[in-house]
Amino acid sequence: MAVTILDPVTALIVIDLQKGIAAIPSVHPIGDVVANAAALAAGFRRRNLPVVLVNVGGMAPGRNEQSMAGFQFPDGWMDLLPELDVQPGDHLVTKRTWGAFTGTGLERWLKDRGVTQVVVVGVATSAGVESTARQAHELGFHVMLATDAMTDRSIEAQDNSVTRIFPRLGETGTTAAILDLLPAN
Repeated sequence: MAVTILDPVTALIVIDLQKGIAAIPSVHPIGDVVANAAALAAGFRRRNLPVVLVNVGGMAPGRNEQSMAGFQFPDGWMDLLPELDVQPGDHLVTKRTWGAFTGTGLERWLKDRGVTQVVVVGVATSAGVESTARQAHELGFHVMLATDAMTDRSIEAQDNSVTRIFPRLGETGTTAAILDLLPAN
């Protein structure tokens, strides 16, 4: 489904565009992904719409085959990328699970500001972005995804999310198409 309309109070949620994650190889050039996310953030800020910048600082408890037990984040690993141009009005969230809503208070923060729709971008498409979009959908937010402002480590995972999952959660489009939907100043 192509993007159609933005609700009057739509928030941008940028997932895991941080130094440690950006250093991991991905299927799309991370510089392009970051540039598109930064353009969206600037566009939302110009219109006084909420910008949420999310980083990851751990992992949910429980056994899995790719455990991070004992892993120590190197210095600067969690730092948001400077291209995002963090502003005082941005809402910063550190998550410990794939999705940005679990245990972070993000739902309440958005609802307290009258947000009814979210645009989700970042990395990894099949993990943090998809989990956050699923959670937003389940919580009743309208969801939009800028597919050129996200990437993954696997092209198969990226394609599955973009072609099979995202159309069931909301609307997908390009950064330019979403910027065109932002209200005039």
